[in-house]
Amino acid sequence: MSDLPPTDAGEQPRLGPKAAEDETEMAGPKPRGLTLRAMMPNAITAAALCAGLTGVRFAIAGEWRLAIIAVILAGVLDGIDGRIARMLNAQSRFGAELDSLADSLSFGMAPALILYMWTLQDLPRIGWFAALAFALACALRLARFNARIDLDDQPHKLAGFLTGVPAPVGAGLAFLPFYLWMATGEDAFRNPVNTAIWLVVIAFLMISNVATLSWGSIRPRRSVRLELILLFGLVFAAMLLEPWWTLTGICVVYLGLMPYALVKYGRIKRQRRAALAAR
Repeated sequence: MSDLPPTDAGEQPRLGPKAAEDETEMAGPKPRGLTLRAMMPNAITAAALCAGLTGVRFAIAGEWRLAIIAVILAGVLDGIDGRIARMLNAQSRFGAELDSLADSLSFGMAPALILYMWTLQDLPRIGWFAALAFALACALRLARFNARIDLDDQPHKLAGFLTGVPAPVGAGLAFLPFYLWMATGEDAFRNPVNTAIWLVVIAFLMISNVATLSWGSIRPRRSVRLELILLFGLVFAAMLLEPWWTLTGICVVYLGLMPYALVKYGRIKRQRRAALAAR
């Protein structure tokens, strides 16, 4: 663990749980081995893993609300473990591997099993294949991310975008039929055929090469930052009062921003191509 092989460029490979797929590597020496300081981010990653798998336990008991909340909690924990590792300078190869395994289980296997037990089991064969497709797509996405982690030729990342839908976001989008079912009580949203089709669509978006927005590509003007803080506060309040409608709205907004991301990325590509031609 203490002697990590150098990359082709002579640098150490990226270490530690990822804060986001578009993060840049921090400069400076990397800690060697798993230190006590590295325990906090890794413990948060373990907690995210336990939350995701506990969602499966709730689904087995038919407690659908708690099952979804457990996976959402796993997503929140996954979003902070890497950032804490950066703050504490507690990156480790152990943490990086644990983070990928936790993501695959919490955002691939757990949502697939929960949705299968919720409605897809009414279509034993097609429903199971849809669940398998989603879990496999999540694993493939994470494998692609790990395999390309040290490559310099990543046009989406260099432009501040992600490639495909991230695993935690994909899990949240996969639950959209459940959000609508909880919000409206309509059994139509629990239709196994529609849910299977939706799950396959999200699986495809996770492993696609479509450019999607990342936190790095969202840069609001200074003149609207107070308004954005107000908006986030109101969204948090809405999550407490009307969680299922709020989650539905978040999914709709994210899906609506995907065409915008494609247009913005295309414009950046054209600008860079023109700049290279002008040299």
